Amino acid sequence: MRNAAPTFAVVGMAAGFAGLFRTPLAATVFALEVLAVGRLRYEALAPALAASLVASATSGALGLAKFEVAVAPLAVLDAPATLRLALAGLAFGVAGGAFAWLLSRGKSVAARLLPNPVVRAAAMGAGLSVVLLVLWGGRYCGLGTNLIEAAIAGAGQDVLPWDWVLKLALTVLMLSAGYQGGEVTPLFSIGACLGMALAGPLGLPVALAAALGYAAVFGAATNTFLAPLLIGGEVFGWANLPAFFVVCAAAYLFNMGKTIYAGQLPG
Repeated sequence: MRNAAPTFAVVGMAAGFAGLFRTPLAATVFALEVLAVGRLRYEALAPALAASLVASATSGALGLAKFEVAVAPLAVLDAPATLRLALAGLAFGVAGGAFAWLLSRGKSVAARLLPNPVVRAAAMGAGLSVVLLVLWGGRYCGLGTNLIEAAIAGAGQDVLPWDWVLKLALTVLMLSAGYQGGEVTPLFSIGACLGMALAGPLGLPVALAAALGYAAVFGAATNTFLAPLLIGGEVFGWANLPAFFVVCAAAYLFNMGKTIYAGQLPG
C-alpha cells in the first residue's frame, strides 16, 4: 500500500484533466510525467488511462463540449520549415519558463509585502479588478478563451501583438495574490496569442502557429514534453504531430527547467 498514494494522485490528476478538457490521452500522459522530471509512473498507466477515458466520456455526456479545431498541416516539413518551427519552440519555451519563474517570484514578493493572505488577496484583487476593466474593457479577464478563439481562427484584427504579454503578466499577478487554480487555460491563451504574433516573422500559417503555441507554452510552463504533444494531436489533428514534436521538444529544452508546480521532483 506504500505506493498507493502516488498512484491515486496520478489517477486523480488524469481524470480531472480529461474531464475538463476532454483530451484523455494527453491527460493520462500528463499525469504520468508531471510529478517527476524525466520519469513516467508506468505502474499507474492502466488506471490513469481508464479514469481519463471515463471522465472524458462522462463530462461529454453531461454536455461539456470538447474544444477542437482542424488545423491544416504544413505542406512540406523540410529543413527550413523545421528550423522555423524550432525557433518558434524556443520562443514558446522561454515564455513558458518565464511564466513559471515570474509566478514563483511573484508569490514570494507578494507574501513578503502583504503577509496576511486575506489582506493580500483583497488588496491585490481589488487593484487588479480595476486594471482589468480599464484595459480594453475586460479583454484580459477570465481564462482567455476569447483570445484563444480569435488566435486559432486567424482573426488578426482581434488579437493584438501585446496580448500574450499582458495576459501573462496579469495572470501571474492574480495568482500571486492568492487566487489559486486556473493556470492551464490562460497558458493556452498566452501561447496561442504568442504563436499568432510569431506567425508573420517566422513565415508560418497563422492558425498553425497559434495551435503550436497553445500546446508548447503549456508544456514549457509545466516542464512536460509528451503531454503537450498529445494535446496538439487531440485538439488540432494528428496530421500536425511532426510539427508539434519539433516545437514541443524545443520548448521543453529552452524552458530553463522551470515549472509552475513547486512539488515537481527533479529528474
